[in-house]
Amino acid sequence: MHSSWDSRSTPLYGATIALVTVLVLGCAGDEAPGRNAARPRSDAPRAASPAIVFLGTSLTAGYGLERDQAFPQLIQSKIDSAGLGYRVANAGVSGETSAGARRRVDWVLRQPVGILVIETGANDGLRGQDPRQLAANIQAIIDRAREHDPPPMIILLGMEAPPNLGRDYTRRFRVVYRELAERNGVILVPFLLDGVAGVDSLNQPDGIHPTARGQEIIAGTVWRVLEPLLGRGGAGGK
Repeated sequence: MHSSWDSRSTPLYGATIALVTVLVLGCAGDEAPGRNAARPRSDAPRAASPAIVFLGTSLTAGYGLERDQAFPQLIQSKIDSAGLGYRVANAGVSGETSAGARRRVDWVLRQPVGILVIETGANDGLRGQDPRQLAANIQAIIDRAREHDPPPMIILLGMEAPPNLGRDYTRRFRVVYRELAERNGVILVPFLLDGVAGVDSLNQPDGIHPTARGQEIIAGTVWRVLEPLLGRGGAGGK
């Protein structure tokens, strides 16, 4: 199946058939995580290092790929190559909505977290859920994270909604991320799939989940924002 993203215009989800495919592949995520929906993963030798936790969906979990091909693991490799003392925990769950991430955040934050990277909302958009509820769920995640002492630095990864739900919906969906970032003073990556969405060769046959090469591009997008922060130690509540 060709990609359902239109790379010639604003990068958004396209054909309805691709949306149905993704829902079938990931719909069990909120209740029964699949093989890529593991609990936060990190290697034992790095246990004493500050944690960068990626709270996310199948895009973070690396759906359809090996564990070390998911972008959080690729970022761990960049951290190691740079000699930086951080460990990555991949808390991606396939099919999860922002409501599921909200329910999970306390469990994810049981370990000390220096930086929390929030990737959620793609499945909310696929299911046509109210953007106001998406905003409320992400706000609750940010609030819970900031109750920790010290609070982690927070990075919010933006997502786009499927255009078949109408221009008003896609606009309201997109604005959620920008407004939350501005209101809370958190760092925003405007669109996680920038440079990947709409490129057939960078997506798996479902037209949605990135290939290993697509994950490499995503890792580069996140790394450009993350790398300058690592010297700060992840403190300060941003």
